[in-house]
Amino acid sequence: MPLKFRTLACVLLCMCLSACFEPIKDTHPDQVLTKRRALFKQFTRALEPMGLVASGRNAYKPDEFLAMVQDLEKLSGKPWIYFPADGNYPPTHAKPAVWSQPEAFKRAQDTYQASVHALLLAAQVGKLESVQRAMDGVTNSCKACHKDFRYE
Repeated sequence: MPLKFRTLACVLLCMCLSACFEPIKDTHPDQVLTKRRALFKQFTRALEPMGLVASGRNAYKPDEFLAMVQDLEKLSGKPWIYFPADGNYPPTHAKPAVWSQPEAFKRAQDTYQASVHALLLAAQVGKLESVQRAMDGVTNSCKACHKDFRYE
């Protein structure tokens, strides 16, 4: 049997088997995991177009960028209430450190919100270079929090 055919057969078998399994459901009575995931998806949808602008792949339109940052700032404080003491259950990607190191997790939240606010201030000024530096701050705060508090 040719190698290409075996590879294709293996890929198809894996796809068929994965279709047999349902994703783990959020069983928490308040569905805090579902709620926080939805908010973090909104973060991603808000950050992606700003990242394209900051990297130079999309044109910088100051008024549009400012509106995007304002939307992100409104979101920036919302997901944290969805990490209650009983919020560490499958299929979470949060590390136990979220609950075992609450002060450090709160500092990471504050750092993120401060970086978003700094991005807002830079966007209000309207200079691309300032926006790019501030966007780096937001990205770095996300990465730092993920490193310490999220399984990738």
